[in-house]
Amino acid sequence: MTDTRTAVVEREFSHPPEKLWRALTQPHLIEEWLMKNDFAPKIGHRFQLKGEWGGVLDCEVLTLEPGRVLAYRWDFEHEDPAYGLKSIVTLTLTPTESGTHLRMEQAGFRPDQKQAYGGAHAGWKTFFDKLDGLLAGEG
Repeated sequence: MTDTRTAVVEREFSHPPEKLWRALTQPHLIEEWLMKNDFAPKIGHRFQLKGEWGGVLDCEVLTLEPGRVLAYRWDFEHEDPAYGLKSIVTLTLTPTESGTHLRMEQAGFRPDQKQAYGGAHAGWKTFFDKLDGLLAGEG
């Protein structure tokens, strides 16, 4: 078995978990902060995320605990194994006094995927910036 690494990005949002959950599970909102998609909040639903960079991620909803946990496969086919990725993204929401703590774990980076692992850290921070802006704009 190959050892894999997990990218973790956490952020505190000044919004209630219900508002964050909507942004994580409604396709038109997901598109605003993450990517174009055909997501549906249903275990076993297969969907795609389409990046502005032209890439397509094949995904499947694995865990759905409304208002608390969302997990899905996040796979990217690429001819170069260093960029091909089979991973699982888990988003966990925890209520706080001032809003919600959101923890993202993306598990499955192989040792030869240092660039993809680093890219995930940077990418998720950017996605969370966009998510925060979206939530602030929703009022």
